[in-house]
Amino acid sequence: MNAARSALLLSVAFVAPIWAENWPQWRGPKNDGVSSETGLPTEFGESKNLVWKLNLPGEGSSTPCVWGNKIFLTSADEMNATVGMCIGTDGKETWRVPLGKGGRAAKRDEGNTASPSPSTDGKHVWFFVGSGEVACVDFEGMEVWKFNAQERYGRFRNQYGMHSTPALYEGKLYFQLLHDGGQNVICVDAATGKDDWKIDRKSDGQAESLHSYASPFVWTNGKEALLITHGNDYTIAHDLKDGKEVWRVGDLNGKETKYSYAYRFVSSPVVTPEMIVIPTAKGGPVVAVKPSAHGKVNAESEYTIWRKKAGTPDVPSPLVHDGLVYIVRENGFFQCWDAKTGEEKYPSQRLHGGRYRASPVYADGKIYAVCRDGGYVSVIKAGPKFELLAENKLPDDIAASPAVADGRIYFRGYKALYAVGTK
Repeated sequence: MNAARSALLLSVAFVAPIWAENWPQWRGPKNDGVSSETGLPTEFGESKNLVWKLNLPGEGSSTPCVWGNKIFLTSADEMNATVGMCIGTDGKETWRVPLGKGGRAAKRDEGNTASPSPSTDGKHVWFFVGSGEVACVDFEGMEVWKFNAQERYGRFRNQYGMHSTPALYEGKLYFQLLHDGGQNVICVDAATGKDDWKIDRKSDGQAESLHSYASPFVWTNGKEALLITHGNDYTIAHDLKDGKEVWRVGDLNGKETKYSYAYRFVSSPVVTPEMIVIPTAKGGPVVAVKPSAHGKVNAESEYTIWRKKAGTPDVPSPLVHDGLVYIVRENGFFQCWDAKTGEEKYPSQRLHGGRYRASPVYADGKIYAVCRDGGYVSVIKAGPKFELLAENKLPDDIAASPAVADGRIYFRGYKALYAVGTK
């Protein structure tokens, strides 16, 4: 009996990683908003497929990262400071650590210092908050190192707070800090918190266009890798070793025609092995480029796959899956384009009315799109024909993107964390 039980436990331990997927960073396992999880519910709410709900100590819009039975997020607390939290997948808080001294709101109700999302490698978790604190903490909540980015790199000078999430890749943390006080791209050793390199990111942007609220990403095809930064009128690819510029995409803000002085980027690019889809701002262009580009990439470049003159999301980031690009506009219009040509697959469809801040997520053949106002979650069937499968509601306002792990979807609201699933 003991031998049979041991064999069963061994088989479970071997099989588990195949079906259970972690969500280690803002946009998931491959940094593209795509999950391989299946069996996720289409319909859910307070009385249906809600596994648990945990009230949080304060507001925040950081997307949780999930590893095994641990969920990590940032939040304002009862004293309006900013904390890092660990919550078990059973819905119980495990620990919290102090990070910043203030949970300052940004642009009225659009966010606070708990906006950048944490990342994990399964042994440590890295937090970055809008007041500038960067911290590495182990899975027991013990601090490994900590520093303040404003003290190290200069005061953040932008209108609406710091919301950019660092990119974690192969033992390095990559930051883009783009604002009036500096245009810096930085590589930090994730084990020690010491700088590997720091560069001045050159641009001819002006006024509010200097401010970027987007996040950097690491593009990889499994053999090569590039750091992608986005802001100040350009998307730029950098060499991971030293930050040297490899290529930059221009013609995103009309230099020769009608320049916009308030063209701050919020929506971030999405990276796939074959292409990078680049949003802009204020209804402007969306561009798809080849990662193999070199030098300056303009509208006529051989490295431009396609370019749409209008239709960008202003806040949510694009999603690419199975040859299709999905766009959720900030006002709730849903768009679907062919990834190879940019051709519209069907006319824009209106989802629930309200503001959309979360980036869409693909899982189990469905697209999950979250309305910030009122916690409405539209579930759309993935594919070249529009089909709205369900419109759900959670009792909260939700600006954070969903996280999907081990058969559940986690929604981080301003008031609570919600675990949705069938198990």
